[in-house]
Amino acid sequence: MYQLIKKDGRAKRGVFHTVHGDIQTPVFMNVGTAAAIKGAVATTDLKEIGTQVQLSNTYHLHVRPGDRIVKQMGGLHRFMNWDRPILTDSGGFQVFSLAGLRRIREEGVYFNSHIDGRKIFMGPEESMRIQSNLASTIAMAFDECPPYPSDRDYMQASADRTVRWLERCKAEMERLNSLPDTINQNQLLFGINQGGVYEDIRIAQADQISRLDLDGYAIGGLAVGESHEEMYHILDVAVPHLPQDKPTYLMGVGTPANILESVDRGVDFFDCVYPSRNGRHGHVYTNQGKRNLFNQKYETDSRPIEEGCGCPACRNYSRGYIRHLLKAKEMLGMRLCVLHNLYFYNTMMAEIRQAIEENRYGEYKKQKLQAVSGSGEDA
Repeated sequence: MYQLIKKDGRAKRGVFHTVHGDIQTPVFMNVGTAAAIKGAVATTDLKEIGTQVQLSNTYHLHVRPGDRIVKQMGGLHRFMNWDRPILTDSGGFQVFSLAGLRRIREEGVYFNSHIDGRKIFMGPEESMRIQSNLASTIAMAFDECPPYPSDRDYMQASADRTVRWLERCKAEMERLNSLPDTINQNQLLFGINQGGVYEDIRIAQADQISRLDLDGYAIGGLAVGESHEEMYHILDVAVPHLPQDKPTYLMGVGTPANILESVDRGVDFFDCVYPSRNGRHGHVYTNQGKRNLFNQKYETDSRPIEEGCGCPACRNYSRGYIRHLLKAKEMLGMRLCVLHNLYFYNTMMAEIRQAIEENRYGEYKKQKLQAVSGSGEDA
């Protein structure tokens, strides 16, 4: 399943074998919440820019169009025309972030849909059934994502509940994968480490879930308000307590600098809305830092977003033209910026993999951090 190819310090270079193809790690998963990347980016575009894994959201697809409809359409891969791996998150984070009124019980969570207000119940078994209907490659366990900050007692109770829910997720997934009408009977399950910034809770919970021998492990509940230093510290203490022969996924992270630092701490999988969200607002990533294409200085700039970049936007269009599209609110402007940002992230991950293979990750990280921390507006 997961094959470790090379280690450079704590940084890991691996390959994760799945029924929908191999994933070269470390990897960035492009976020397509409702089975599409925001910014009019098609799955054919994703292949062109080097995307390995597409991430979709269990909660959003459950409320619209409905996971049973996706199953009727042959599963998420056929529905969105994507033949490479897909990871679906469990819906846990959305339940806790979108639902204003919710009741958490041992059986699961009762809440109202953010679209039409209808009452919904979601627990471990429901999340697994929805993800089985979606037929993703990797399903995430249903967990509680507590707010930051939370007091120690609440965090301990929450982490314990997440472990109990994980055991139920595992049992239900094994049952679902054995059914004859299940589309993907090889669906994989990742468990989630929780515990906020309390290192002892994180470590104990990591030890507990490691004993369940899952297909992979995620670290959740970070990048929710704590400082970068706190996040890196938790990675320092928690990652060594997760199985080294399984992939480690840091959920919802992050900036190029966050990814570079986290790879150095043994993380394999990443996802974040930053490249697409920033792109839709004209903010583009370069090796000179971030640029805001709305700035007037780019009005007559005939250069690409970044010189030497091989993305579809940089190969064909100028900063001046893309700025015009953004100002005119033409969707093509957003689309080109999103394509560029996703290409930048995917290319950075390929560079990271090569640097680890060549035993020079420390040097690469130092140079890349210096590059991406520039203002981006001087060039």
